[in-house]
Amino acid sequence: MGEFAPVILLGLLVLILVSAGIEDARIREISNWKNAAIALLALPWWFAMGLNPWPDMAIQLGVALGVFALFAAAFQFGMMGGGDVKMIAALALWFPFDKLVSLIVIMSLVGGALTLVMLIEKWIRRRSEQPEIPYGIAIAIAALLTLREPIFNPFW
Repeated sequence: MGEFAPVILLGLLVLILVSAGIEDARIREISNWKNAAIALLALPWWFAMGLNPWPDMAIQLGVALGVFALFAAAFQFGMMGGGDVKMIAALALWFPFDKLVSLIVIMSLVGGALTLVMLIEKWIRRRSEQPEIPYGIAIAIAALLTLREPIFNPFW
């Protein structure tokens, strides 16, 4: 793979993340094609990063399946939307475990702040309905903040 492949792949990921965050803010939905693109772009990313099929790629896939199962349970209890679950699972294909844990912690903090802002807005406007939190924004921001490290430090 070419020497610019990682930069191109990261650029595509950044564009998709920004687009997904904006889409979730506007219509409270993340298109399946965006989540599929994130997942499918992980394969050339693995090769560009020099991952071996065994055990590196197998571990990435296993961790992503675990993340999907964990967040699918959150979906079952109405805590997340389906697009959010697919997005975090697709992103799990990109990050080594320690970076993924950082992403999830950042996502939780940003999501909590976003929820707090939306609850304050509900209280100020005296609305009775529960706000629908666009958690895709928190996921996208967390991924972008986590990506900043490998973009500036390729020796991760």
